[in-house]
Amino acid sequence: MLARSFSFGLNGLDAYPVTIEVDVGKGLPALTIVGLPDSAIRESKERVRSAIKNSGFTFPSARITINLAPADIPKEGPCFDLPLALGLLGATEQLPLDNLARFAALGELSLTGNIKAVNGVLPASIASTIQNTEKLEGLIVPRPNAEEAALADNARIFPCETLTQAVAFLHDPGATEKFTPSEKAAPALPENGQNQDFADVKGQTLVKRGLEVASAGGHNTLLIGPPGSGKTMLARRFPSILPPLSREEALEVTKIHSIAGLTTPGAALAMERPFRSPHHTASTVSLVGGGSGPRPGEVTLAHHGVLFLDELPEFSRTTLEALRQPLEDRHITIARAAKTLRFPTKFILLGAMNPCPCGHLGDRKKACRCASTQIHHYRAKISGPLLDRIDIHLEVPGLKTDELTAAPSGEPSELIRERVIKARGRQMKRFNGEKIYANAQMSHRHIRKFCQLDKTAHNLLANAVETLGLSARAYDKVLRLARTIADLDEKENILPQHLAEAIGYRTLDRAVG
Repeated sequence: MLARSFSFGLNGLDAYPVTIEVDVGKGLPALTIVGLPDSAIRESKERVRSAIKNSGFTFPSARITINLAPADIPKEGPCFDLPLALGLLGATEQLPLDNLARFAALGELSLTGNIKAVNGVLPASIASTIQNTEKLEGLIVPRPNAEEAALADNARIFPCETLTQAVAFLHDPGATEKFTPSEKAAPALPENGQNQDFADVKGQTLVKRGLEVASAGGHNTLLIGPPGSGKTMLARRFPSILPPLSREEALEVTKIHSIAGLTTPGAALAMERPFRSPHHTASTVSLVGGGSGPRPGEVTLAHHGVLFLDELPEFSRTTLEALRQPLEDRHITIARAAKTLRFPTKFILLGAMNPCPCGHLGDRKKACRCASTQIHHYRAKISGPLLDRIDIHLEVPGLKTDELTAAPSGEPSELIRERVIKARGRQMKRFNGEKIYANAQMSHRHIRKFCQLDKTAHNLLANAVETLGLSARAYDKVLRLARTIADLDEKENILPQHLAEAIGYRTLDRAVG
């Protein structure tokens, strides 16, 4: 007998419908799965067999052929266990076929028949709400994935804990109400620094100001200072002054982390911007994404958040150069023989480095032991094109003795964040209909339109270009920074003082000049 069940596979960050055709016929007992399954799906035959038997149902002693359609797209993961089992039970008349055709299902089965959580439920839930030829009426998901699945608008979610419950539901769907999300569900991502405060940081007033500008405009930033000056401490507190996620951004963040399996079990919507901090030994693939079945890397996991690269020159040159395209284009395209995928990469790059190999160049307490050639070689690990893509260069000096012994007296993150939110509000109003959300994303066309300079400011910038040897990209960066500083100052026009502050953030350009 032939039966069909329905599920969803993942293709990058989106889900697509999968029809599971199960044919139980005459012949020697065997179970064959076709349709480009991976090893996890091929092994599912043993999990499904045991789950069906241990749940009190009959596993057919017959020749079974299962086709995963469309057959030309590779299928991955254990999420097809539940729809495979339901299809087998439908083909052996242990549940009604008409009800089986009304619902899609996702879930991994244990040998006892329990339904375990899987990755990528939110994209599948979103896809299930799109009207298609099958006219699906709902989605059966594992109980731990219910809050996440219910985030999709108009989604009809029916969570089950065991195969027995799923079969009972399909016998009488009308007896079960759709899942209602809880208002007390935990956020999808763990705390990432929002509970840390800039008020705890001693001194570093100018650095805090630079980070405020970076947050207000979404600007990439590099912290340069000796060991122990507080670079990492400041970076860890940077998320506390970022504006809150919009619902659209939160859904994107949750979807990405769901696919990567990084969401908190039983959690709902992501409430905080992601903060990713890979070690400097990270490979290029782990940073930008890839693999045989392309997966998102750290640049995509940091989407709408922060990618913090501590000890920036210690990363391999190849890995750092791979950041150039995602920083410029705000997305990355990964091409493989089987498929080509595009992942979003709208993040703020926050880097930290020592000024020299020994770390004490310019330090008040210790003398630098490095030769000029060593310093040049150390800084050359970060290429000019990559530096051009970093808007703000901030010097983080070591603290004086009186600053170390004094009590923290800086502004709390809450006050800084309020100014950032106001500045972002001005930008959102300015860019209405432009499909960008921050000054750092302005194209050259936007710069010509929104960054007009008076004669005094124009002469100041021209002199800086001549003195520092700014590239065309760095020239645009200065204008974007000046626009953000003006927004923080609640000024409609860019004034010379705004431009002067923006030029002051190009520390490494001055060092080279």
